[in-house]
Amino acid sequence: MTAPARPAAPAGWTGTRLRAVVEYTLRSCIGRKRWLGCLLPCAGALLFGLLSLAIDAPASEAFARVAADGTFALVVPIASLVIGDAVLGAEVRSGVFHFTWQTPTPLGLIVVGRWLGGCIAAFATVVPACAVAALVAGQPGAAGPAALAAAAGAAAYISVFIAIGCVARRAAVWSLAYVFLVERLLGTALTGIAQWSPMWEARAVFVDFAPGVPEGLARDGIPAGAGALVRLAVISVIGLLVARRRLGRLRLSGAAD
Repeated sequence: MTAPARPAAPAGWTGTRLRAVVEYTLRSCIGRKRWLGCLLPCAGALLFGLLSLAIDAPASEAFARVAADGTFALVVPIASLVIGDAVLGAEVRSGVFHFTWQTPTPLGLIVVGRWLGGCIAAFATVVPACAVAALVAGQPGAAGPAALAAAAGAAAYISVFIAIGCVARRAAVWSLAYVFLVERLLGTALTGIAQWSPMWEARAVFVDFAPGVPEGLARDGIPAGAGALVRLAVISVIGLLVARRRLGRLRLSGAAD
C-alpha cells in the first residue's frame, strides 16, 4: 500500500518540534537490541586498550597503534552503523516511517532530529568507551584526543548512514560495504577517497592530538588535527543534505526487507 502524500503546508522549524523528534529517536528508534549491538563494539574498544598492554613497545606508541588500526577502523564504524541504521533506515525498511511521513514535520527537521538523536546515543556509548580504553591502557593523556576523534567520527558516520538509509533499500548491507570496501579497501589504496572517509579523518584527529604517536601512523595527503575536524563536519553536512534531498523524493510502499 502506497503511503498518502505529505501535507501540502508542513509546519515550521521550532525547538519544541526538534526536541520531540530527538526524544522519539532515542525512545523508539534505538531499542534494547540496538543499544546492546552498540555496546558490544564498545566493549571491543576496552579490549583493544588491554591489548596494547601486551605489545612490546612504549606504552604511548602501543596504544596509539592499537587505537589507530583497531578502535577507529572497527569500533567507531561498527557502533555508528548500528546507531545510524536504527535512526532512519530500519524504519524505512519496516514501513514504520509512514507515520512520521504523514505528519506536517519538515523533512529537514526530521533528518536533523534523527541525526542529533543518533549523535547523543553515540556520545553516551562510543565516546566514553574510547576514552576509557586509553585509561585502561595507562595513557590518560590520550583519553581526550580519543574521545574527541570518536565523537567527530561518529557524528560523520551517522550522517553518512542516514543518507544511505534514504538511498538504498538494504541500507545495512550497503553501509557495511561502505565501511569495509570503500573505506578499508579503496581508502587504504587511494588518498582521494581517504580524504572523505570518516574512518581516516577520525584517525587523523587522534594521531595528530594524542601524545607519543609514532610518525609512521600519520598519513600524508589528508587533513589532520583541526583540519580533519573541519573535514568531518563537512562530511556530516553533506550526508544530511543528501538525506534531506533524497527523503523528499522517497516513495514509501510498505515494509521491505
